Amino acid sequence: MIKIKVKFLFIATAMIITMGSCSSDFLEVAPKGTDLEANYYTNQSQAYAGLVAVYDIMNKNSGGFDNIITMMNSGSDDHFAGGGSVTDGAGIQGFSNFTISPTTVPLSFWSDHYQGVFRANFLLSKLPSVPMDASLIARYTAESKALRANYYFNLVRMFKNVPLILTPLTTSEFYTVKQATSGAVYAQIEKDLTEAIAVLPNTVPATEAGRFTKGAAKALLGKVYLYNNKKTLAAAEFLAVNGTPGGTSQYGYKLMASYKNLWSVSDKFNTESILEVAHTNESSAHWGNWLSGAAEGNIVNTMVGPRTYTKIGATADDIPSGWSFSVFTQGFYDVIKIDPRFAATVLDMKALSAAGQASYIGGYQDTGYFLNKYIPRKADVTTGTGEPILNYRQNTYVIRLADSYLMEAEALGGTGTRAQALLDAVRARVGLASTPVSLAAIKAERRLELAGEGHRFFDLVRWGDAATVLATKGFKAGKNEVFPIPFKELQNTLLVQNPGYN
Repeated sequence: MIKIKVKFLFIATAMIITMGSCSSDFLEVAPKGTDLEANYYTNQSQAYAGLVAVYDIMNKNSGGFDNIITMMNSGSDDHFAGGGSVTDGAGIQGFSNFTISPTTVPLSFWSDHYQGVFRANFLLSKLPSVPMDASLIARYTAESKALRANYYFNLVRMFKNVPLILTPLTTSEFYTVKQATSGAVYAQIEKDLTEAIAVLPNTVPATEAGRFTKGAAKALLGKVYLYNNKKTLAAAEFLAVNGTPGGTSQYGYKLMASYKNLWSVSDKFNTESILEVAHTNESSAHWGNWLSGAAEGNIVNTMVGPRTYTKIGATADDIPSGWSFSVFTQGFYDVIKIDPRFAATVLDMKALSAAGQASYIGGYQDTGYFLNKYIPRKADVTTGTGEPILNYRQNTYVIRLADSYLMEAEALGGTGTRAQALLDAVRARVGLASTPVSLAAIKAERRLELAGEGHRFFDLVRWGDAATVLATKGFKAGKNEVFPIPFKELQNTLLVQNPGYN
């Protein structure tokens, strides 16, 4: 999200309708209220507010209870859903044990992303007529296309069979929309990103941190190509983004020297960040409005912390309590416990409790192993007017350089001098020696390097490993690779449910 977007939040949300739960709502984009469609976008300020509104949906990565990170973690082999009980979030619990259904899948994973798509569509339809500099029109257009591509990429990975809508719809079209093939959706994503890359700037000033750049769009395009099994094209995009492994790329990307510092609130928009979601502690959100889009805080922070945490000894961190979601499994602990990334990744409450250094109350599926990357410290608690646990300010990564290195190595088939150098650079950053490159080695490295960041489930599905690795959690091949389409979105429409969920 745009770093300075909070200032414009209420303008942006006032001009774009908030998507509701009824089946036609996710298709409607016409703004309501004083600034009706015919009267809006009359100047640059309004166009910018519209662009901010399109960016705002990036918050889905780590904002709100139904965020991408904790949801996708729950479906991997590295995590249990956790929480307070088996009924604490029907969607996240159902995805964790693959009993998720059309009535329990969180509606927002569909509707929020379509809200982003239709905000982009509406802005794109208006930009050519806005009286502003042509270069700004071109840039706003490129950013809107890149954002639309990102939202469609999430939709096609989560649901596969989704409508492909590229213009604002009229009321008569609401109930006649049909799903496109996943191939058609991927083709449009690739087209949007290719067109955006031609226009986007190489870098942006600090005041615009979080906006799409050429490097971010190329990294996303490389990822899209990889998921669409176009590995040669993917490798070429990643090569341009990554540059010399371990060095500084043409876009200024460079691995952070300290792995631990990747999760420091003070290291936002660092050299390793390619595409990042911004959060703030200044939204003043409270329980009455935090699910309505008013909250701009990082909710993952609250969700992954241990319940009723109490610091006892000097060696324990001073952290706020949380809701105990995304607890690590014993199997993952056994893999990472001797890795240099362990301490930055895992808060070992089991050991702290046994040593009398800290206490907590175990939640559902408690293992004692918590996601330390996103657990805030007391110093991160807001002093503003909002509810503290809804207003954490840690940003989250959508793509970071180590992720991009490993995706390029994978696109290269896990073989060759460059793939070896890419793998070695990721390992050397944390003090690990070189290991022979292979697809198996890359898979193992991604699991450790990116643990808890919401990538593991998608990785397993892409590799064709999900049915084997997730069998003990109830995963069924040909069904659980994607979510069911929410029941409310099927009512009175031509949309068809995904296989296995009828």
